[in-house]
Amino acid sequence: MTSDKPSSWPQVAATVGLLTVIISVLLTAFAWPAVRSTVHDIPIAVAGPAPAVQQVTAALEQRLPDAFEITAVDTTAAAEELIRDREAYGAIDLTSGKPQVITASAASAPVSQTLTALAAGLAQGESPAVAARDLVPLPADDPRGAGLAAGALPLVIGGIMAAALLTARLRGTAQRVTGALAFAVAGGLAMAAILQFWLGSLNGDYLANAGAIALSIGATALTLLGLESLLGAAGLGLGAATMMLVGNPLSGVSSAPQMLPGWSGELGQLLPPGAGGSLLRSTAFFDGAAATHPIVVLSGWLVFGALLCLASALRSGRRSAPAAAEPTTRPSEAVTV
Repeated sequence: MTSDKPSSWPQVAATVGLLTVIISVLLTAFAWPAVRSTVHDIPIAVAGPAPAVQQVTAALEQRLPDAFEITAVDTTAAAEELIRDREAYGAIDLTSGKPQVITASAASAPVSQTLTALAAGLAQGESPAVAARDLVPLPADDPRGAGLAAGALPLVIGGIMAAALLTARLRGTAQRVTGALAFAVAGGLAMAAILQFWLGSLNGDYLANAGAIALSIGATALTLLGLESLLGAAGLGLGAATMMLVGNPLSGVSSAPQMLPGWSGELGQLLPPGAGGSLLRSTAFFDGAAATHPIVVLSGWLVFGALLCLASALRSGRRSAPAAAEPTTRPSEAVTV
């Protein structure tokens, strides 16, 4: 029977304090990466004769210290190859004598905007503007990349919801794992169709995009299932909090991992949300270039989750075996007539 007695004022104060901590953590998790994001260590290429490359490199370092990691190349084709291989976010082309900025908005719209803004300064007073060319543009139906950025959160939530719902509705490790993998495939096909055919936010091969999304969902869902199977609700909550409060804000999907503060961008690429976003960008706009690292990361999480589920199943099997083998009535307790 529940008591109708009002809660004590210390209990009220403790509850208010807990809620304050929770909302502060949420704000920090999502606002800190956004507010502290800056252009730093962004890989770009500079193409042209060595003296001109050195002059522009020095000018960029003076104007935006530590903003770019510059790779010097001789030709425009070499610079474009670096961009298409996702080894550079853009390039400054000096081969024709007049600077030209080459961008790739599909790699990162904010970085592309930063490079375009630098174009006027590169004219050095000789011309009112410097030409800017988008080598790998975002789709015409979504020129700001809003769909790709907005899709990052549903990927995380989908994996969390899958783990929670499968845990609540299904019994048996094989059933839950099969359900998670089946949902990952179905969810990947559905989300890729919405983003590519309806919203027009993705280019590239539809099945490759669906596979990238499915791998991301499956990595999250299976990891959370494994944590729940070993640690119970606490494991599920810990995994969900990690994916939502660390993985999602540090994914770099809406900007670029290099723009996030300090080491957080590198950490984000080691978690499913960041790796999944990078993989989808590669399949959708760069013909799979630079897809190896995110595939390895996501596959690692997928295998890790599967091993956790297997360990839990083996532990449960060992516990149930002695109970099944033990007779219901011991010989010493038999009733004699």
